[in-house]
Amino acid sequence: MLWNKKNFWFSWLLLIYFLLLFNSCKENLNDQNPPLEKDFSKAPEGFPPIPFPPDNPYSRAKFELGRRLFYDKILVKDSSFKSCSHCLKQAHNFQDNVPNSIGYNKIPEPRNTMSLTNVAYFDKIFWDGRGKRIEQPAYRSLFLPYIFGLDTNELQMRLERHPLYPKLFKAAFGENARPSAWLVAQAISTFVRCLVSGNSPYDKYVRGDTNALTDSQKRGMKLFFSERTKCSVCHSGFLFTDLQFHNTGTTQHYFDFGRYYVTGDFRDRNKFLTPSLRNVEVSAPYLHDGTYKTLEQVIENYNRGGFPTINKDTLIKPLNLTQQEKEDLINFLKSLTDWEFLTNPDFAEPK
Repeated sequence: MLWNKKNFWFSWLLLIYFLLLFNSCKENLNDQNPPLEKDFSKAPEGFPPIPFPPDNPYSRAKFELGRRLFYDKILVKDSSFKSCSHCLKQAHNFQDNVPNSIGYNKIPEPRNTMSLTNVAYFDKIFWDGRGKRIEQPAYRSLFLPYIFGLDTNELQMRLERHPLYPKLFKAAFGENARPSAWLVAQAISTFVRCLVSGNSPYDKYVRGDTNALTDSQKRGMKLFFSERTKCSVCHSGFLFTDLQFHNTGTTQHYFDFGRYYVTGDFRDRNKFLTPSLRNVEVSAPYLHDGTYKTLEQVIENYNRGGFPTINKDTLIKPLNLTQQEKEDLINFLKSLTDWEFLTNPDFAEPK
């Protein structure tokens, strides 16, 4: 009887030992195979692949470096504001919520800030289309006196003296990499190209969720894509922009000649790039000069056929919308709001 009791407890102790050994091996195995990290280079369902250029390909390390620089005061000459994010705010669709952003030395930008959302797919940047690649404005912003106003040599010294940045640059660009203005621009551009929004109620609806839109939004969608309004002629495709230049008669004066400054062609006078309508609900104020504060004002402009001006697009004619149709159209525009994107902590300032 005594022998049986000893064997009983011995067997239990042996079983416990092997269970602990098994769990220990399992934990070691998990340590060797950590969960896969997020890949921010993946496009949403229904979108084409994000076009990263061959000379600045995506990497997670470059994304993280660019994200940190995007929010860092170290890029500004007097460190008086957070660099890119001071006028490119996530909550406002990565653009500003004032007509004219204020840069270094309190100098205002001449135009309303355009959104960075989905800019990876744009082949023209800025209201007049003078930009071709994200790296260009990212680099120029560092030293332009009305944006960050910093000497690039001073910037390099600041980054080299920083306790964290030298390691981050090596992780992003290789063991021999040293911080430089151009690598700053490349890192920020990588982060910006990942700012892709494509999970709004409208996107869910076109993917098959018939309950993603309200009845009013469905009526507004039908109106938006109709021959009557022709909204979708310019605000076309998955970006809701044709990436072309138009004069839509949005203001009574045109002191800014827009695309004309780039081409010198009189036919381009007073024309501006069609902005994307994604997340337009949170993108006020609207237009190149921030003229309109609400979507109601924007819709009313197109309802009356715009103001008379030279080079106004022939598509702009009075629409004679009813009050209900205006509301439906605005409600459809609000269905393009991707709240998941606008509140995604992966695109916010690093903690």
